[in-house]
Amino acid sequence: MKVLIVDDEEMIRDVLREYIEFEGGETDEAQDGMEAVKKCRENRYDVILMDIMMPKLDGFSAVKEIRKFSDTPVIMLSARSEEYDKLFGFEIGSDDYVTKPFSPKEVMARIHAVIKRAGGEKKPRDIYEFEGLKIDMVGRNVTVDGERAELTPKEYELLFYFVENAGVALTRERLLNQVWGYDFYGDDRTVDTHVKMLRGNLKEYRKFIVTLRGLGYKFEV
Repeated sequence: MKVLIVDDEEMIRDVLREYIEFEGGETDEAQDGMEAVKKCRENRYDVILMDIMMPKLDGFSAVKEIRKFSDTPVIMLSARSEEYDKLFGFEIGSDDYVTKPFSPKEVMARIHAVIKRAGGEKKPRDIYEFEGLKIDMVGRNVTVDGERAELTPKEYELLFYFVENAGVALTRERLLNQVWGYDFYGDDRTVDTHVKMLRGNLKEYRKFIVTLRGLGYKFEV
């Protein structure tokens, strides 16, 4: 379960993050609607917790934009309890509405409920775009600024695994197990060699594969 928490109040984000991670979930955060829309274009989430009153772009407007390209369940968070706000939230595509102040336990129950109604956690998207890097997971096609990148089968698998786990610190051991398989009899240098070749093929977008010294790598956008 991966949840995007969108709220301009740091204290609320901290409380929600603590409860979600305590239950084994992953979290990402945005401080306003514009940042939320950008993150939703670049990452996959199972649920979005969206505050309404925020700077730059309010929650209602952010949901309208997100619904143009994603059906990820959205739970609105608001200090306003008027029926009109709730009805408008449902009208534009939100899935639930929680009034502040709220109990974190109640929010967790609603998160589980909307995931269940949506049929479980979302499957990965077929196509990802990060600036000029476009990755077609089904067609196994990667383009860099419109030109196809010639990757080896293992480079494709490595890149896809990075993208599906964007923002997650991945050890070399985990990469060996998940990309090469548990029966692979190699060492950490195998991972480093393939990452080096992959970076070369991604050109300027090699910047998305960040080295974590003494640990491994992370795909970060």
